[in-house]
Amino acid sequence: MKKPRATDRSADVWQYEQAVAEIEATIQQIEAGELSLAATLEQFTQAAEQLQQCKRFLAQKQQQVDLLIEALTTDEMSESL
Repeated sequence: MKKPRATDRSADVWQYEQAVAEIEATIQQIEAGELSLAATLEQFTQAAEQLQQCKRFLAQKQQQVDLLIEALTTDEMSESL
């Protein structure tokens, strides 16, 4: 398995953080009533798509963390034998 470079990880985090910031800005605009109905629906649709991307990103990162924890646990168990 190819090990990700530090720059790859920074890019992922930046994109995730940017998506979250955009979603929050959209929510603020919708709550403030700053958008027309058509614009609200369009922004809501985009925010929902971004949320799905964030969810997939977080699920992937959780899987990576789980694998690392499993590897550490396995290493600890083999060392104790």
